[in-house]
Amino acid sequence: MVNRIEATEEALEVIGQLQKRHGPLMFHQSGGCCDGSQPMCFEDGDFKVGESDVLLGRIGDCPFYMSRDQFEYWKHTQLTLHVTKGRGSSFSLEIPMGIRFIIKSRLFTDEELKVLESQPVS
Repeated sequence: MVNRIEATEEALEVIGQLQKRHGPLMFHQSGGCCDGSQPMCFEDGDFKVGESDVLLGRIGDCPFYMSRDQFEYWKHTQLTLHVTKGRGSSFSLEIPMGIRFIIKSRLFTDEELKVLESQPVS
């Protein structure tokens, strides 16, 4: 199995802290201008996921969604959730901690892309 989304240890630590404070969480990355292109962390259910969203996988037991338009652009890359210092200007739950989630990416290998063909996204 090939994961479309992974997380660094630092990101998983922050997720754990946020889960203790807020309970179950979810992520969404919509794309767009400004901070719209960074992943957003919400209490599970606080962001309405629709037919135009794709479930990439789970990080720290949290579903990670991306808009279908954004997915079409990124479907050839593996995304890694990371954190960096600095406040974003979004409603993401980590912002008051003085950090923000970011995404790093790498292209899938040809072998990984073949495996992904048998792993449809929902």
